[in-house]
Amino acid sequence: MVVQQRVYPRDELAARLRLIQELSGRGVRALARDTGLSSSSLSRYLSGQTVPPWPAVVELCRLVKRDPRPLRPLWERATNPLPAPPKTGRQIAPPTPPADPPPRNDLPRDIPDFTGRATALAEVVAAVRADRVVAIDGMAGVGKTSLAVHAAHRLATDYPDAQLYLDLHGFTDGRRPLDPDAALRALLAALQVPSEKVPQDGGVELRAACWRSELARLRAVVVLDNVADAAQVAHLLPGAGESVAIITSRNRLLELDEVGPVTLDVLTPQESAELLVRASGDARTGRLAKEPEQTAEVLRLCGNLPLALRLAAARLRHRPGWSVGILVERMAEGATEFDTAFGMSVRQLHRDQRRLFRLLGLIPGSTFTDYVAAAVADVPLRGARTMLEDLLDAHLVDQPAPGRYRLHDLVRRHARQETFAHDTPADRDRALRRVLDYYVHTAAAADAAMPFLTPTRPVSAGTPPVDLPRFPDRDAAFFWFVAEYTNLMAVFYAAVELGADTHVCELPRFLRTFFARRCGTTHLNALFEQSLTAAQHLGDPRQLAEAHSDLGFARYNAGRMAEAAAAYAAAAPLVAEAGDPLPRAELTMRCAQLRWDEGDIAEPLELFRQARDLYTASGCPTSAADAIAGEAWAVLQLGDRAEAARLAREALDTHPSLQARITLGVAIAADDPDHALTHLDTALATARADGHHHNEAWCLNCRGVALREMGRYDAALTSHREAFALLDALFEDHWKIHFLNSYAETCRLAGLPEEAMRLYRETLTLAPRLGRRFEEATAHHGIAALLDATDPSAAAHHRAAAETTDLNPSTSPHPGIPG
Repeated sequence: MVVQQRVYPRDELAARLRLIQELSGRGVRALARDTGLSSSSLSRYLSGQTVPPWPAVVELCRLVKRDPRPLRPLWERATNPLPAPPKTGRQIAPPTPPADPPPRNDLPRDIPDFTGRATALAEVVAAVRADRVVAIDGMAGVGKTSLAVHAAHRLATDYPDAQLYLDLHGFTDGRRPLDPDAALRALLAALQVPSEKVPQDGGVELRAACWRSELARLRAVVVLDNVADAAQVAHLLPGAGESVAIITSRNRLLELDEVGPVTLDVLTPQESAELLVRASGDARTGRLAKEPEQTAEVLRLCGNLPLALRLAAARLRHRPGWSVGILVERMAEGATEFDTAFGMSVRQLHRDQRRLFRLLGLIPGSTFTDYVAAAVADVPLRGARTMLEDLLDAHLVDQPAPGRYRLHDLVRRHARQETFAHDTPADRDRALRRVLDYYVHTAAAADAAMPFLTPTRPVSAGTPPVDLPRFPDRDAAFFWFVAEYTNLMAVFYAAVELGADTHVCELPRFLRTFFARRCGTTHLNALFEQSLTAAQHLGDPRQLAEAHSDLGFARYNAGRMAEAAAAYAAAAPLVAEAGDPLPRAELTMRCAQLRWDEGDIAEPLELFRQARDLYTASGCPTSAADAIAGEAWAVLQLGDRAEAARLAREALDTHPSLQARITLGVAIAADDPDHALTHLDTALATARADGHHHNEAWCLNCRGVALREMGRYDAALTSHREAFALLDALFEDHWKIHFLNSYAETCRLAGLPEEAMRLYRETLTLAPRLGRRFEEATAHHGIAALLDATDPSAAAHHRAAAETTDLNPSTSPHPGIPG
C-alpha cells in the first residue's frame, strides 16, 4: 500500500509557479530578467523554499497573461498556514487509499523477427540517453514505426513508470492529422491524469504545460508516431525530468533543432534477404534458396522496404504450394512496390473479403472493432470476425489490442484506392452512412446505461445495425465512450462533411452524460453549435427546438448564462409548436435552473412544478422526481426547511437522486444531525462512484453547510476546503459561484472574518460577470454582517446594494443548483 503524503500549501504554490514557468517557455534566468526578480529568489520560489511576495506572483502571472486571483487563496495559506485542528473525541478513520494502478503500457507488440537495423537502433538509443528526444525520419514503409517500437521496448526497463504510444496520423490517407490539442488530451488521459486537472480553457499552451508537468514526475518513454511536421509535435515533447520521447515522421523535422535526427534508409540487400527468410518461414521449406533469381526479383520488387517484404513473405508462408516464381508473377501485376505488395495480397482474398477490405478504408477514426467492420460491409458480426482474422493473417489488418483493429497508413491508402476503383459512389456513400448509423445507435445504447440526465428521445438517424454491443452497467458504457472517444469525434466530423445532418444533430445528444462525467463543457459547446447548424439545414422544428435547447444547456454548464438564456428563448416557441411533452419538460427544467441562478424566485418554483407535471405526462417518473428535488432545493434556499424536507422525501420515494439527498441532509441538519450526515455521506459516495467531480464538490460544500448548522465549524471548514480544492483543479472558475457564499458564511460564523470577507468579495467579482444576482445580493448581505460592528456606514451601503437587486435572499445562504 502506498502512503499518501500530505501536500502543504507552500509546496502546492511552488508547483503552480513551476507550471507558470513551463507555460512561459523560459529558463530561470530569462524568467527572472523579464519579471524583474533576482534569479536566486526566483529559484527559491520555484523550489518551495520561500513563499514569494504577492506582487511577485502577480508579475509571473502577468508575463503569461493569466489571472493571478485564483492563486490568492493558496498564497495566503502558504504565507499564513493554519495550525492543525485539535482532535475531537469522535475521530473518523481516513479511508484506505486505493492501490496505485499498474504502469500504462500502450506500446504495440514488438516484432519477434525484427531484422537488421543494428546501427540505427544503437543511434536511437544513444540519442535518447544523451538528449532525451530523438526523431526517426524516412520514406513510407521503411520501418520507422517498427524501429521506434523496438527501441521503446528495449528502453522500457529504464523508464518503468509508463510506456506510451500515440499515432498522430500525419500521413493517414483520408484523415486529418491529429491536432496538438487532441493529442495532448489523449496523452494526459493515457497517463491517467484526472480530467479535473486538465485545463479546459486557455488554449493548447496551458494543456501542454500540464502535460510537461505531469511527465516531469515520471520516468516514461513516449513514442509519437507518424508526425506530419514540427508544429504538430512541438507541444508534446517532454520538458524537465527524465522522461524521453521517440518521434517518427516521413519528413525531416528541421524546425526541432534541439532534437537529434536518425534518418532511416531501406534495408541492405543482406538484411532484406534475411527478413524475407525469417518472415516467410523459409528455413523450413527452402523455397527461396532453390530459386535464387526469382528470390532476387522479389527483393527488387519490394525495394528493400520492410513493409513490402513482410507482405510478400506472408503470401509465401500461407501458400505452401506456391513457388517463388508464382509470387513474382503475382507481384509484377502491381504498379508500385507498395501497391504490388498490397494488390497481390488483396487478390488472394475471396470476393467478400476483398469487399470488406476495400470498405475498411472508408471508416473514420484510427481504430475500429468487429462491430464497425460488420456495419461498414453490412454483413453479420460472425462473418465480419472471420474475415478480419483472414485479413490479419494476410497482414492487411493490425490488431493493436484484443477486439480492436487498424489499417496501416499505406494499407489504408491502398484500400481507399481499391474502393474508388471498384465501388460506385452510391455504394461508398451507403457504407459510410452505415458506420454513422452504428455509432449513433451504439452511443444511444451506452447513454441509456448511464442514466444521469433526462431520457433522450429515441434515435431517428439512419437504421439500427443488426449487431450492437451490450452494456450491462454504466461502467461498461463509460469504458466504451472512453475507448471510442477519438473515433466518435472523427465520425461526428465525417458526418458534418458528408452532410448527414440528422446524425450531426443526434450524436452529441447521446454524449452529454459522458461529457458531464469528463467535465468537457468546452468541447460539448462546439459540438452543439454544429448540431444547431445541421438542424437549420434540416428545417425540422423538433430537431431545431432540441438543438437550441441542448446548446443552451451546454452554455449554461460553461457559465455562459446570457447565451444560455438566448438559446432557451429560441427553443421555447419551437418546443411548444412540436407538442411533445418530453422536450418541453426538459426545456422547462433547464429554464427553471437558469432563472433561479439569475436571481428570480417565484418563476423558477412554478417552472419546477410544470416540469414535474410534464415529465409525469411523458412517462418519466425519475425525471419528475428530479423536478421535485429541484423545487425542494429552491424552497430550502428560501428558508422553508420543513417544506424542503417534505419535497425531498417525496422525490426520494421515487428516485434516490443526489439533489434530493443533499437537500434533505441540509434541511434536517439542525434537528436531526445523524440522519442528515447519513444522507449527505451517501450522496458524496454516489458522486465519487460516478466520477462526477462537480457533483463531488457540491456534496462536500453542502456537507460543510450542514456541519455549520450543527455548530461543528472545524469539520465544516474542512469540508468546504476539500470542495474548493476540487474546484481549483477543474480549471472552471465559474463553478465556484455555486459555493462561495456558503463557504464565506461558515468562515464568518467560525470566527474567520478576513477569510469570509475575501470569499464575499470574490463573489462580488464573479457574480456580475455571470449574471448571478442572487449570489451578488447574498454576498452584499454577508459583508454587511461582517461590518456591522466595525463600520456601520459601510454595512448600510452593502445592504442598500443588495436591495437594488430586488431580491429576498435567505438569511442562511446555500450553494446553487449544479448543472
